[in-house]
Amino acid sequence: RQRRLLLVVVCVALLLDNMLYMVIVPIIPDYIAAMRGGGGTAGPSAPAGGNGSGGGNRSLLPARYPPASGGNEDVQIGVLFASKAMLQLLVNPLSGTLIDRVGYEAPLLAGLAVMFLSTATFAFAENYATLFAARSLQGLGSAFADTAGIALIADRYAEEPARSRALGTALACISFGSLAAPPFGGVLYEFAGKRVPFLVLACVCLLDGLLLLVLAPPGGTGARANMPVGTPIHRLMIDPYIAVVAGALATCNIPLAFLEPTIANWMKDSMGASEWEVGLTWLPAFFPHVLGVYVTVRLAAAYPHLQWFYGALGMAIIGASSCLVPACRNFGQVIIPLCGICFGIALVDTALLPTLAFLVDVRHVSVYGSVYAIADISYSVAYALGPIVAGQIVHTMGFAQLNLGMGLANVLYAPVLLFLKNVCQMKPSHSERNILLEEGPKGLYDTIKMEERKG
Repeated sequence: RQRRLLLVVVCVALLLDNMLYMVIVPIIPDYIAAMRGGGGTAGPSAPAGGNGSGGGNRSLLPARYPPASGGNEDVQIGVLFASKAMLQLLVNPLSGTLIDRVGYEAPLLAGLAVMFLSTATFAFAENYATLFAARSLQGLGSAFADTAGIALIADRYAEEPARSRALGTALACISFGSLAAPPFGGVLYEFAGKRVPFLVLACVCLLDGLLLLVLAPPGGTGARANMPVGTPIHRLMIDPYIAVVAGALATCNIPLAFLEPTIANWMKDSMGASEWEVGLTWLPAFFPHVLGVYVTVRLAAAYPHLQWFYGALGMAIIGASSCLVPACRNFGQVIIPLCGICFGIALVDTALLPTLAFLVDVRHVSVYGSVYAIADISYSVAYALGPIVAGQIVHTMGFAQLNLGMGLANVLYAPVLLFLKNVCQMKPSHSERNILLEEGPKGLYDTIKMEERKG
């Protein structure tokens, strides 16, 4: 029961992180324009949390970036969106090492505390510098909360298929947070003001941290003292199997990261899409993502030796779907390839995240902070480049070329996962933890040490 409750805590933390990541999409463009005094609907004199006059001109779901003519404003928003992933990318090597040293609960609690501070800062920000600081602070909190949370799930659910089910549940929460946040933020921003969405998320974050304190107070037990020393992150990075998985995670998320800041303007220019169509573009993709998680978990339970194939299949689907996006001519057609991209991402993530934990179990030491820091680095690479690089690629080469390039990259990477084909046949490493849990004592000294640990 405790580990199920801890799973709930981790899922809420991941949900909050991704909601905060995406909730600013319909808010920030209008808000920066208002602060700049350049025609934002709130007006230059409107308070940050107020609705202001003329609020009816704002769409409830304007999940988009400003048009390319925004010039300096485009750059500001691109840097603001990328700053979270950039800081997360820099901090993850340190956070993974720290998690391996001190355990999972304390870094998770610290991450929730930083996320609470970041969310509150967003609510009361009055200038671009404060918004940038809040966004960067969220990256710091995510580097600890996301990595520690996923590692905690892998540690508490050490057996299959329970581990795949638990990680699949966490991935579903990530998807729901990312896709539900723009409507959530847009509606509350329209009817209650800018501060309300952030204050609601801050309250949920505070409650989640209090629940974690009750369930697993950091330093409350001596369990960490009996855990083995984790493998250093630099050694995990040069493991060829882990490197293949990390490359797949980064490659499969590039289409999503690059389309989010570019598809809205393309839809407006190529098909005259309305604001509500732009806002609802990604929402239907939540359902195939959850379906992909469910299908992969069931297949992994029945055929665990084919995890590499599920990942390769997902990358092929992502590649084909990316290539189809530029051929769409209306809102209904666009939804189909976007659903394919999210379905493929679900296959890749759900198959390969448990594979990372298994690789650590069989090739290194069963401590998971550093290996999931590497996974977080893979995601951060894609989402740090997306808001800054994608727009420039579209401007110089075109939207169709961007999608064809991303699709080709995924299709070409899919056969690389054949390298993981024999992973399931690997034998567990002879770490202290595995010896204690799986093998009986073989001598007087081993018997005495085991009795001491039981005591």
